[in-house]
Amino acid sequence: MSNSEAVRLALQGVDIQVAAAAFYANAPQNADVRALASHSLQSTRTRTPRPPRKDATLAPSAHRPHVMLRSLDQNTRSNYGAGLLRFTQYCDSISISKEDRMPASSDLIATFAAHHAGSASGKTLANWLAGLHYWHIVNGAEWKADDQLHHVRRGFTKMVPPSSKRAKRPPVTLEALTILFEGLDLSLPLDATVGTTSANAFWDCCRLGELLIPSLNLFDPLKHVSRAVLPLDLHQLSDGTHYCSIAIPWTKTTLQEGASISITARDHITCPLKALSLHLDVNARLPPHAPLFAYHFANDNGWLPLTKSIFMTRCNEIWERAGFPPMPGHAFRISGATELLLQGVNPDVVAQQGRWKSQAFLEYWRRIESILPLFISSSHSPIRTIALDGVMSAFAARHQLSMPANS
Repeated sequence: MSNSEAVRLALQGVDIQVAAAAFYANAPQNADVRALASHSLQSTRTRTPRPPRKDATLAPSAHRPHVMLRSLDQNTRSNYGAGLLRFTQYCDSISISKEDRMPASSDLIATFAAHHAGSASGKTLANWLAGLHYWHIVNGAEWKADDQLHHVRRGFTKMVPPSSKRAKRPPVTLEALTILFEGLDLSLPLDATVGTTSANAFWDCCRLGELLIPSLNLFDPLKHVSRAVLPLDLHQLSDGTHYCSIAIPWTKTTLQEGASISITARDHITCPLKALSLHLDVNARLPPHAPLFAYHFANDNGWLPLTKSIFMTRCNEIWERAGFPPMPGHAFRISGATELLLQGVNPDVVAQQGRWKSQAFLEYWRRIESILPLFISSSHSPIRTIALDGVMSAFAARHQLSMPANS
């Protein structure tokens, strides 16, 4: 089989344009976010895919049913495609016949993984193997990975090169979130949108992927929350606290079942409900089909969706100016859960806020424990931090769960 044929098979079902868009959206950005947005999207029209050539055909195959490919997100397809390409290249390099690649023997799978030891990260290998495994599932072939691969992967993680390891970054503490709000000009459309996204990701324990779209022109109303959820349905608790709920159509764990995000007012500069209301006022004339977290651009008639790349660039501009190192987007969710626990919020309520099941939240607790020392400040005493162990032990006992072992 030729290399071109091997590549074609490896990238079966992978949308190259989507993969490229995801790559450039996550590439390092210049500080001028507005210039980036202006260059990347002059209008809000969604690109129309080119029609296929008249001589192009797609033969149906029982081994590659399209319904199975629909189970994968576009980014997952791209990651899996990269793994299949690497596997094909490896097989070509050692002259493995087409027949011996499907199903791949346990030896071939293990040697493929071992071949890349010392040159890739453990997460990268996991994605490659997941793609190879999925390729077998789609083709109805037996997956023969066994204990040999298990031990190879253990050795692989010990040989990960330093260049593939990311330096540990601090969490988004309440102090960092406050500095962010003080550095934003909330009267500006972009900054108002960044403010409400950060506040809701933190206090509502959201993944950024539940609020933002991955890149420009990739908005999907079946997956991303739009302004169609407006107007907000405000409620009031017996103590006078206001809150509302927003239905999102998709989450990483519930998929198309979606979920409901609870937004509660807080007596703080970073109040998520106040930030959302301000964002809706500043960006009032957006069409109902626009993403909820979109903003006016250039004039009142133009608008842009807020992407994770633009959002994090703007946040890190302010944090770095204040002496903080760059922070990752996933830090908002774990940091918000940590802050709520330190404020004495019941773990059951925190789990509900972050839409974790009991066992999942208990496992998440191990990650929270690792960053607790970084939250000690004038607002949180060491005694409160130590007491959290007892609180989480009681949570585990109440739900008849075993506490996760120390790593």
